Amino acid sequence: MDRRGGNGVMGRSGEARGRQATERATAQDDGGLDLQRYFPYRLARLAEQVSLAVAEVYAERFALTRQEWRVLAILGARAEIATKEIGPLTTLDKMQVSRAVQGLESRGIASRKHHPDDRRELIVSLTPAGRALYRKIVPFALARETELLAALTAEEVRVLDRVMHKLSAALS
Repeated sequence: MDRRGGNGVMGRSGEARGRQATERATAQDDGGLDLQRYFPYRLARLAEQVSLAVAEVYAERFALTRQEWRVLAILGARAEIATKEIGPLTTLDKMQVSRAVQGLESRGIASRKHHPDDRRELIVSLTPAGRALYRKIVPFALARETELLAALTAEEVRVLDRVMHKLSAALS
């Protein structure tokens, strides 16, 4: 798939509209960059604001770091996973994954074992206490998501979802 998204064919008018919108949003009269209107910066700020709003759920109530929460969320959706697979699913680097897993393991939330075919690879899973914690956090996380999206209409939520998928596909 190419960077234009979808089926790879945006068309000239779509490309032109995209360029014009970017130029309007980012250029000042002197041809400089207005950071407050620059899409990547605005998106990064919004992502940070959302992340901090969600962090209130797991940080204050459950004493988890962002990285631990992401690993817990991935582990909650499966029986076990290789540590090398966690990073790409959570946007965490290898060291962040390692620290998060160690933190969860030290608190009895997760356990690690060596892969049976490759002793260098570690497999991580939630302990029964970790599963219970995951089940306890999920309703709070979903409620926070609902609160955040309440600022939008149902149609805006659908459009936002489509736009996020389209941009993600275009960058893959």
